[in-house]
Amino acid sequence: MAPPVTERGLKSVVWQKIKATVFDDCKKEGEWKIMLLDEFTTKLLASCCKMTDLLAEGITVVENIYKNREPVRQMKALYFISPTSKSVDCFLRDFASKSENKYKAAYIYFTDFCPDSLFNKIKASCSKSIRRCKEINISFIPLESQVYTLDVPDAFYYCYSPDPSNANGKDAIMEEMAEQIVTVCATLDENPGVRYKSKPLDNASKLAQLVEKKLENYYKIDEKSLIKGKTHSQLIIIDRGFDPVSTVLHELTFQAMAYDLLPIENDTYKYKTDGKEKEAILEEDDDLWVRIRHRHIAVVLEEIPKLMKEISSTKKATEGKTSLSALAQLMKKMPHFRKQITKQVVHLNLAEDCMNKFKPNIEKLCKSEQDLALGTDAEGQKVKDSMRVLLPVLLNKNHDNYDKIRAILLYIFSINGTTEENLDRLIQNVKIENESDMIRNWSYLGVPIVPPSQQSKPLRKDRSTEETFQLSRWTPFIKDILEDAIDNRLDSKEWPYCSQCPAVWNGSGAVSARQKPRTNYLEDRKNGSKLIVFVIGGITYSEMRCAYEVSQAHKSCEVIIGSTHILTPRKLLDDIKMLNKPKDKVSFIKDE
Repeated sequence: MAPPVTERGLKSVVWQKIKATVFDDCKKEGEWKIMLLDEFTTKLLASCCKMTDLLAEGITVVENIYKNREPVRQMKALYFISPTSKSVDCFLRDFASKSENKYKAAYIYFTDFCPDSLFNKIKASCSKSIRRCKEINISFIPLESQVYTLDVPDAFYYCYSPDPSNANGKDAIMEEMAEQIVTVCATLDENPGVRYKSKPLDNASKLAQLVEKKLENYYKIDEKSLIKGKTHSQLIIIDRGFDPVSTVLHELTFQAMAYDLLPIENDTYKYKTDGKEKEAILEEDDDLWVRIRHRHIAVVLEEIPKLMKEISSTKKATEGKTSLSALAQLMKKMPHFRKQITKQVVHLNLAEDCMNKFKPNIEKLCKSEQDLALGTDAEGQKVKDSMRVLLPVLLNKNHDNYDKIRAILLYIFSINGTTEENLDRLIQNVKIENESDMIRNWSYLGVPIVPPSQQSKPLRKDRSTEETFQLSRWTPFIKDILEDAIDNRLDSKEWPYCSQCPAVWNGSGAVSARQKPRTNYLEDRKNGSKLIVFVIGGITYSEMRCAYEVSQAHKSCEVIIGSTHILTPRKLLDDIKMLNKPKDKVSFIKDE
């Protein structure tokens, strides 16, 4: 069974695995090494460790493998790289000939399976300089304690573009994603039952079949050469079109709201305090951020000033005591106070910046959005005419085109598609002819746009008894799916299995001969079942929040959610707009 959730969950599990398979593998007492990373492994290490952790492992310098570097021939080098031709070519340049070797020797660790062609290239060129060459099977980024990403944003274009000339690119990216998902399962030490959402597209089905096949191969030839039976976990694969509403709705929980309304790049928030420009990284090492990121903005605005008061009252309580011991205690606490106050100032600024965007325009917009998304108003009355809800938004000159497009989309989703004539009229009235593909191209994700769909919309769980804020009544679809999966209520026609369903999830007492018999079903759940979810084409911050909420409510099952990348509404609309453009017009980040 995989390690349970620790302080930083998935991040901690990944770091422990890297420590054991990379650093412990090549460590020599008193020997320092240089570490070489590529773009992907830089992100991977940055997500789960700090420079002080690397120093403790005997790493003195971390270098970018792509850049020109001075030789340090008296030192050994540790290469932690992706198995791509670009990274391997950079390594080979460092050991071009014995007289020109940049380092004394090389230890190479690949994130994932290294193709024979690249391996043979290394073997032919510089095998004498290599002390180790291993694959460690971690080809994903642990973004948060329960969230991972494959860091392949271009997968969105390849999976959903209608251009038939992309077929080879799509197949290659599907293979790559399947390999990466297997490394997620392997890192968690799970061989899950794989299932997928069967409609409306076949991406999830294709990817699920690939993952199942690769899991089978991986566990046939794992490190211990033992065949590993299915563990008591599930992997669910879903196409992005399963819930278009949650991707465009304005969310008012702290993290989702901040990333939607503010220009936060690479988790870095820029703000001004005392007239100075400052930067703060929004990360899980900040326990205050972890505590408040999923709370509603109204709660956050109450919470932070309370914490500020707590700290100042603690400080006041120690003031006036002039005994040496009291002063010594205060001195010990000062860095802690300073750190806490800094964090609170950051989050207070962040909350205020969100409210400055929210108050003038977004507040009114949210009411209309919620009514369109749910089809009912705050009093629970059915919305009789969605167009009457939409029009005031479109006529408001203070809303920018993105917000109007988001409202139009919610209107179309609410009526399950519209007529060409109606859509043309909306586009012309709002003067968004150049942006119309942000609306039309949703059809490539299997979402009804034009004409109206004859199929009824999926039924939602009744959450009318749950306490919510009036402007936050919508619950992302993923929450229904997670709860139903844990309670074994997913319809097997809609959610077929690729593999035999593990006994623990089908509620039966039957146990495969390859599994150790357990005392009972509930006992097994207590031992920590995992529900691993993968969404093709991005997940939203509100969907990430649902994974934590469901894990909290079902303590016996931990939800790990992931995707190709993380979405914000604007970035998603930009990506959707590009789907029907030729791929040379779309810029990609990932190295082939």
